[in-house]
Amino acid sequence: MILNLVHLGRIDYASALSIQQQLVEARHQQRIGNTLLLLEHPPVLTLGRNAHRSNVIASDEFLAYRGVELHEINRGGDVTYHGPGQLVGYPIMDLRSFTVNGSDKRLGAVDYVRLLEEALIRACADYAVRTERVAGRTGVWTLAGGSIPEKKIAAIGVHISRGITSHGFAWNITTDLRDFELIVPCGITDRDVTSLELEADADHRPAPTMENAVNSIARHFGRIFEHQVLWLESVEELLATSLTH
Repeated sequence: MILNLVHLGRIDYASALSIQQQLVEARHQQRIGNTLLLLEHPPVLTLGRNAHRSNVIASDEFLAYRGVELHEINRGGDVTYHGPGQLVGYPIMDLRSFTVNGSDKRLGAVDYVRLLEEALIRACADYAVRTERVAGRTGVWTLAGGSIPEKKIAAIGVHISRGITSHGFAWNITTDLRDFELIVPCGITDRDVTSLELEADADHRPAPTMENAVNSIARHFGRIFEHQVLWLESVEELLATSLTH
């Protein structure tokens, strides 16, 4: 099977949300196949369905002063931050097109999130950064060591409607982590966030750049979901290509 991949670069949150909605509808109509959008956002806070407004520490006035937008959306989870240096992935996929370990069982929401985590864990390993899952806490975390607790390097929050996924993951690559001080990330007060840049060895090759991270996640996403990745130049090309087949 083919996984369409479109790298949108840096794009504002409202525009990306509109593109997601357009592609979700196209996937429902079977006008496109499974698709992964990769991108960066300017500074923005998003509040999921389970979010508590109290987890936004900064005042509305300070957010406006800093030029940080705030959006309430329909994904799962609490509040999170997106910004430059963070690789965001929005898979638009029909879970009914997958099975679990070759069985007749269809992929469920929990299975899907575990696969997202696995793709990110393997991508981190490309940079010799060892990561893991933490029971009861969605996302990907660095390994705890001695008195140093695990740190969150990637957040996951998804929405599934009639089998079609949207929203997805946010992987900190070269993110300015000070911006997370605007919030209580995902409502978790006892753990810090980190980035690939901070965790990877300075001399490691490939270097933890955004370009290299895009290539890593694309490769592992294709392997985990057993799809051949087809890189497309734009959403317009995706939609045009789908109409000719």
